[in-house]
Amino acid sequence: MSVPAAASPNFSDLTRERPFMRMWSARLFGTAGSQMMLVAIGWHMYELTGSAWDLGLVGLYQFVPALLLALVAGHVVDRHHRGRIVAACLAVQGMVALALLLAVQGHHDSRGLLLGLSLVLGAVRAFQMPAQQALTPLLVPPLMLSRAMAFSSAGMQGAIIGGPALGGLLFAAGTGVVYGASLLFFAVGSLLVVQVRYDHAPPRREPVSLSTVLAGVNFIWHRKPVLGAVSLDLFAVLLGGAVALLPIFAKDILHTGPWGLGLLRSAPAVGALTASILLTRRPIERRVGRVLLIAVAMFGVCMIVFGFSRSFVVSLLALAVSGGADMVNVVIRQTLVQLETPDAMRGRVSAVNSIFIGASNQLGEFESGATAALLGPVGSVVVGGVGTVLVALAWFRLFPSLAARDRLVRPVSQG
Repeated sequence: MSVPAAASPNFSDLTRERPFMRMWSARLFGTAGSQMMLVAIGWHMYELTGSAWDLGLVGLYQFVPALLLALVAGHVVDRHHRGRIVAACLAVQGMVALALLLAVQGHHDSRGLLLGLSLVLGAVRAFQMPAQQALTPLLVPPLMLSRAMAFSSAGMQGAIIGGPALGGLLFAAGTGVVYGASLLFFAVGSLLVVQVRYDHAPPRREPVSLSTVLAGVNFIWHRKPVLGAVSLDLFAVLLGGAVALLPIFAKDILHTGPWGLGLLRSAPAVGALTASILLTRRPIERRVGRVLLIAVAMFGVCMIVFGFSRSFVVSLLALAVSGGADMVNVVIRQTLVQLETPDAMRGRVSAVNSIFIGASNQLGEFESGATAALLGPVGSVVVGGVGTVLVALAWFRLFPSLAARDRLVRPVSQG
């Protein structure tokens, strides 16, 4: 996307974009409500069954429908009003919270109910994620999009940190209270989205076919900068993740208790929040392709340091820096994908992107466990970190157009 050269907007300009700020607030409430409800469902399931297997099923039941419906959801997002889709998704999650609240109060809660509602949540998120991603570029000018993405990420990270913490405090009053608070948060978020106003041009109607549903896949395959950015993130998360192994590191390697595990799990989010705040104030404007690849390589280096570390403080710092490096990757990648994609395709492209993210997270945990069984936890993390660095270096050669990308928004030549 090319725009006339202009002075870079500042943070105060962003906060004056009322539709964006309203949507940002809605995502804050929605994410916090979702985090609280997920914590409550996990705790609730374990109270009912005492089974680690059932805890795993809760996550699986949310992942499968999100994966199966992603391409269809992207097609729907490109054909209908995205704000209404997001509002509907938040409202449905509120109804799930209400159903759980009523079940707890009426003593009708069960394993089957929790798993069934987990399927609903997974299906809803298949539509919510691409709709939210595709909506943001319509709420701010192109030159503000990188700053808007960073500010959105800051809010998301804050909600991811604060939502479970608030849910934990509310647990003292009972599981039903957490579900009630989640219901309130979803209701506020949905009402805020309904008030978001933007220019919506209904797309040209075309018959639904396999080619239209798969158009997002085809678009990414033929846009090398987009393919490079999306596939880079896939391999980085697939190889470099260490979250699944944190309990082993906390107990057997760093010799801390549950409090240490909690700090280790929160460290990447703290680093990501810090980086997103800095990127909101000072967005990356030059050499964005090179910065993206260096950030992924830095993520891999952090994993290598974490794998070898026997100091709890060093491990925390390595994880925090990895979270910051990953946030640089996220902001540049998401902004690049949105700017390179025509509005009529953004829903389908965002849906494919969400498949990559979801699959890499799930497969990354499996990869960590499988390699840990063969090489031990330290070997697994170190090998994954080395692999991430090598992938980042390889992408310089495999995707030269991405590595050479200077600006996210290419200014029109004034000659």
